[in-house]
Amino acid sequence: MVYRFLILSDEVANFKREIQISSEATFLNLHHAILDATKYTHDEITSFFICDDDWSKRSEITLVDMGASSDADIYLMEDTMLEELLTDEQQRLLYVFDFLTERSFFMELSEIITGQTLDVPVCTLSVGLPPPQTISFDEIEKNATHFDMGEDFYGDSDFNDDELDSLDSGDYSGESIDNIFDDERY
Repeated sequence: MVYRFLILSDEVANFKREIQISSEATFLNLHHAILDATKYTHDEITSFFICDDDWSKRSEITLVDMGASSDADIYLMEDTMLEELLTDEQQRLLYVFDFLTERSFFMELSEIITGQTLDVPVCTLSVGLPPPQTISFDEIEKNATHFDMGEDFYGDSDFNDDELDSLDSGDYSGESIDNIFDDERY
């Protein structure tokens, strides 16, 4: 089987990548395919997180065993095949590519293609430039929006829950990431 993943960023409006890879490949193979498709270096600590429909992290697949004590299952990329943890279309994942600032790509297993195999992963869609692989804490602070935390901040009557779900990604400006992944064009 071949898995087709759609990869999006909430930092760059028109960034999209699509990667097709064998279901028998490891998460390490997928990790390398993502780095190659974005032209990122291979020297950063990264992790995949399998998520539920609301993007809540469930299981971690990490590049390096950090020896952290956790009740949650932690898998190593080099030891874990994709088909071991991914069996359904529309499965959501986060790929944390900048571990220090927890910047990540949103991923979805958009299609499972039966009856086909691939020897090596293939980037089948490449739109836009990826965000920088790493950013400094100074850049984060410089670009941070400072909010007025006055007495009206909490419980503000003008607050709209939909504002939290929006993603600025070019043609999809203002749509939730759920709607973007549901779009038949990708």
